[in-house]
Amino acid sequence: MDRTRPLTLLLAGALAAGGLLALTPQAGAADAELARNGGFEAGLDGWTCTAGSGAVVTSPVHGGTKALQATPAGSDNARCSQTVTVKPGSTYTLQGWVRGSYVYLGATGTGTTDVSTWTGSAPDWQRLSTTFTTGASTTSVTIYTHGWYGTPAYQADDLSLYGPGGDPVTLPTAPTGLAAGSPTSTTVPLTWAAVSGATSYHVYQGATRVQTVTGTSATATGLTASTPYTFQVSAVNSAGESPKSAAVTATTTSGGGGGGGGLPAHALVGYLHASFANGSGYTRMADVPDSWDVINLAFGEPTSVTSGDIRFSLCPATECPGVESAADFKAAIKAKQAAGKKVLISIGGQNGQVQLSTTAARDTFVSSVSKIIDEYGLDGLDIDFEGHSLSLQTGDTDFRNPTSPVIVNLIQAVKTLKAKYGAKFVLTMAPETFFVQLGYQYYGSGPWGGQDPRAGAYLPVIHALRDDLTLLHVQDYNSGSIMGLDNQYHSMGGADFHIAMTDMLLTGFPVAGNTDRFFPALRADQVAIGLPASTQAGNGHTAPTEVNKALDCLTRKANCGTYQTHGTWPALRGLMTWSINWDRYNQWGFSKNFDAYNWS
Repeated sequence: MDRTRPLTLLLAGALAAGGLLALTPQAGAADAELARNGGFEAGLDGWTCTAGSGAVVTSPVHGGTKALQATPAGSDNARCSQTVTVKPGSTYTLQGWVRGSYVYLGATGTGTTDVSTWTGSAPDWQRLSTTFTTGASTTSVTIYTHGWYGTPAYQADDLSLYGPGGDPVTLPTAPTGLAAGSPTSTTVPLTWAAVSGATSYHVYQGATRVQTVTGTSATATGLTASTPYTFQVSAVNSAGESPKSAAVTATTTSGGGGGGGGLPAHALVGYLHASFANGSGYTRMADVPDSWDVINLAFGEPTSVTSGDIRFSLCPATECPGVESAADFKAAIKAKQAAGKKVLISIGGQNGQVQLSTTAARDTFVSSVSKIIDEYGLDGLDIDFEGHSLSLQTGDTDFRNPTSPVIVNLIQAVKTLKAKYGAKFVLTMAPETFFVQLGYQYYGSGPWGGQDPRAGAYLPVIHALRDDLTLLHVQDYNSGSIMGLDNQYHSMGGADFHIAMTDMLLTGFPVAGNTDRFFPALRADQVAIGLPASTQAGNGHTAPTEVNKALDCLTRKANCGTYQTHGTWPALRGLMTWSINWDRYNQWGFSKNFDAYNWS
């Protein structure tokens, strides 16, 4: 996001940066250093950086052996901050050394006039300094440094706040009331009572600290099915860390959520243009090669956007010469299933907008989809909601507890279908990156409004159905650049994009940068990579050699390039492509490459 800097701001900043150093008074003899770990020698201890933007580096440094490096991106200015206890009605000097372009140093919550100073360009270390006086009732302020949107990384070191120390901060007491909610096969939700004076909490899994959060809840992720885990929590403030809470033990469920038993360890998923024609030509069900393990019939579409009434029929002969009869089509489905293949109805697509905005539409969706499944003897459902099918209403900010009717009704409808057809029901989803990975930066209309309400809108659906989900294959195509967990933007067409996007699903991520709202990782066997089968099939076609590099990196950490994954996942389920028809048009190049790939 490009944000223009007002000329007046630049001029004011230039005056501040150029003249303030000479005007700043020196700290008095009785003043104390109040900033904690201002030289970053203890890592980020005491500091909080937005959206994971900050890291500690050993070069360049101003003093000691370490310094802060933070990377702005998109709408994130890489703000790193610390809250400090102060005395009311007292004067303080904030100073530090920075390096980079458009680097800011400031203080908020002063109770009088909040202050900041900045430099437009510091190719080498430059000292920034400013002063402020606290208000009559101010007992704490927040000091910070940040860069500017979309500019390169900046460095900061030896940050100091000099002035009268506030009342001593006491060590918080150990948290009480730690409880585990209902586990899944890979996650355990935890809650505990708030501790007075705590600014954050450390979550321990066994003896290992696995998370730090500011609220009183967290979700442990990446766990193994049917395994007991022990958790403890400690409270933290500027005085240090409390003793740990009493331990709680929870056992993950048996796993295998989503049914769909019978899929091979590594599966190939493809969409079959069964109800329409395009430039790829029509492919009969009986002519689909054995390479394809899951065949998604494209598409079931609604009679109107909000009706929930889904219809499916074979492509008319006038549009698709050579189309088989309905009887032959159904017989071919049975033959595929007898060979161990799964055949699903895919709902939506580019033109099939589905908005289940009422409970009546929800119920109609269930009955009409059931009718299609029963008529054709299908194995389950693929949700391919695109465009404006899913969006989040203003105020719907927590993916764990959605309130938007189109989200809530879809979740309820799918759960009803799952309950009706039982454990063998196959459920897959094919969202675009805009609705999933973009949620790392943006979620809905945002805390202040103005964002696209569709951003990250699939996350509550995936999360609520994760124990019913057989496969998630995000469309890594027709996508803009997306920020990965390395806080760098990644673009379509090469191995790097698929590695970064898949790593997010298998690692989990804070939604909209909020560490209290962490989207838990999916199991590797629930994830496949979505790609176009040919250059004609969609933007972002990836050459077979690059596809193989992505698989190498994700399954055995080989050929990874510059992006460093957060794990190795040999159980990654496989690949999805749009489409079987386009692969046929391209002489089966996509499926042949999959068949030849060595997963061991």
